[in-house]
Order: sequence, then structure tokens, then C-alpha cells
Amino acid sequence: MDRRTAVRAMLAGGPAVLVAGSGAPLAAEAKPVPRVAYHLADLEKAGFVLGNLRNHVDGMGGPDGVKLAVVVHGPALRAFRADSGNADFKTRFGRLVQEGVAFHACRHTMDGMKLGLSDLLPGFMVAEKGGVVLLAELQSEGWLYLRP
Repeated sequence: MDRRTAVRAMLAGGPAVLVAGSGAPLAAEAKPVPRVAYHLADLEKAGFVLGNLRNHVDGMGGPDGVKLAVVVHGPALRAFRADSGNADFKTRFGRLVQEGVAFHACRHTMDGMKLGLSDLLPGFMVAEKGGVVLLAELQSEGWLYLRP
């Protein structure tokens, strides 16, 4: 190969080498979906927290933009009884569940209030070890913690 052919070969491959070696990503890297755990214990904040959750989902561009978990214990669990008469609250809760928000009820609170899963609005899971244990586990897995 003569010198001219070698130079042409280098120039032909040069731009690819420069782009690849520039340190710029060749394809956009996907950001991980944020995971946020809400801690709800105060009965008077139940409606407020549903509003926060709605704003959180909407602010992240919809249900695919964020993963939310709500851990409910103490007096706040009363707001989520299936026999409660607040239709607006039930509707807002149901929409959040349909959008993938995970609601967890503390086993200890349920036992103390003599509630079963069927006594709560559909969509709840039981935090068998307790609400605070679940919150600590989620945080140890990298979930962000919010207590409105």
C-alpha cells in the first residue's frame, strides 16, 4: 500500500474514529424511573396525599414516569375503609391504583383495628412485617422517602 492509499484510508475512517473517541454517547441513555415511597399515618392528610400522588404522576408525565408506593398505617388507614361514604375519595384512589400506585396497609394497624383486606378499598396489599419495616426496606432498596 502506498502512502497516498494509506492517507485516503485514514481519512475515510477518521470521522468515525473521531466520533467514537469523542466521549459523547452514541445513543441516548435511558434514565431510571424514580421510585418514591409515601408514608401516610395521619387521617386528616389522606385526601391531601391523594392529591400529592395525582400531582406526582401528572408531573412526571404519567404513570410510566414514576413508580409510587404508599405505606398507610395508624389512624390514616380509616380513610381507606371500603364502607366509607366518600365517593370522590374512592374515585381518586381507584384511578391511582389503576395507574400503578401501590398501596400497602400495615398488618399491625389492621390487626389493631380488626380489619381484613376485604374491609379496605380494592387495591391494597398487606405490609406483613408492618408499615415502618416496609418503609425501611424500600429506602434500603433506593426508594426516595416522602412524608407529607
